[in-house]
Amino acid sequence: MFFSCYFFFLVCHGDHLYLSSSTCLKMNFSTNARCGSHTSKENIPASSKIDAPQVQRAKQRKVLGVLSENDQRGRSLSQVREKDTVENITFCGFLFNFPFTEHSYFNLMWQTVQVSLANTKTSFQELFLGHSLFFLPLLFILVGSCQDASMQSVADTSLMSEEVLCVSEYAEDIHLHMRESEMRTRPKPGYLERHPEITNGMRVILVDWMVEVVQEYKLRSETLHLAVNYLDRFLSCTEYVKRAKLQLVGTAALLIAAKYEEIFPPELNEFVYTTDNTYTKKQLVRMEHVFLRVLAFKMVAPTTNQFLRLFMSIHSVCAYTENLALYVAELSLLEIDPFLQYTPSIVAAGAYCLATYTVNKFLWPDSLHAFTGYPTATIVPCVTDLHKLYMSAENHPQQAIREKYKTSKYCGVSLITAPAVLPFL
Repeated sequence: MFFSCYFFFLVCHGDHLYLSSSTCLKMNFSTNARCGSHTSKENIPASSKIDAPQVQRAKQRKVLGVLSENDQRGRSLSQVREKDTVENITFCGFLFNFPFTEHSYFNLMWQTVQVSLANTKTSFQELFLGHSLFFLPLLFILVGSCQDASMQSVADTSLMSEEVLCVSEYAEDIHLHMRESEMRTRPKPGYLERHPEITNGMRVILVDWMVEVVQEYKLRSETLHLAVNYLDRFLSCTEYVKRAKLQLVGTAALLIAAKYEEIFPPELNEFVYTTDNTYTKKQLVRMEHVFLRVLAFKMVAPTTNQFLRLFMSIHSVCAYTENLALYVAELSLLEIDPFLQYTPSIVAAGAYCLATYTVNKFLWPDSLHAFTGYPTATIVPCVTDLHKLYMSAENHPQQAIREKYKTSKYCGVSLITAPAVLPFL
């Protein structure tokens, strides 16, 4: 049996003792069984992960180019965690109020603490460590009802959440700053001309694969948008990237974006595994260093996803409209032409317009016109291009995004039929 006790704090107030901890007690029994797959948005802690090469697989993951057909799409993360525990009891995030006057043991203990504090210069923390045998019974009693607290999943929302963005006092300043930043972090349209071995079709396959990886590890949508931004900016600032290294570049972009955006990003060996071990850890780390140097460590970039959430906090919409706008915006990540000629704020406005018209037959609200300064005429070209992409999505060779938004989590919005024509055509 393995036992580990993490930091916890006791705070005194009147006749009550408050016990507060972010991770208070963890007991692991047996080390041979398999842990199930993690819940949405709770990435697996580092202690439960093993090196991917140790895993025996019946079939090899397909390499870039046919990834949309690989049989690992529905793979549970439990398959790569053979050494996890059969019983992992974690007690976290609780605050208890325990009345001492009703329990003689704890009343005596509390009196001992008060006398010690009064007669010595010992701090409360030092006293607690010295009297741990008194406090441990209290600890075991109190943690019994907390087991379920750590099992709650974290909502799949961006760190740039609507709760933050909807603060009216700051919304205009946030928007102004994002509009200024998007001009400094834009990829260059036509950058593929600098890479003779890479075609637009290869990039489409790569982004489709990145969507699958984000889904497989239950990462945030913002992580995907950031990774594609990093990918395009890197290729805009370099030349003659080899075809064989394109997936390595995409994997490094995902690795950096996950480190920036996620609370528990996947480990390095997991990113290596997603490439079917085509690249080594050393190669991926080297590419990460090159990536950061090329981008000059400028990793903060406003994305279409961030602008969309800002717009929807200013003028709220129903769940169908929200998810449809996110779906259309994600589809735009697949194509360089024509969408790199638009700024992320314009693409977000176009996705918002197309979604609201599809669901509610309404376009650009006056509140957003006033907030963004974008009249409908400015958004029309982007809306037209997004509409064409939306119409052709069903027949597109890469279907990862469409499959993602078929699920009930996203209200099945990819199954909504696109309007045949737009009102301004």
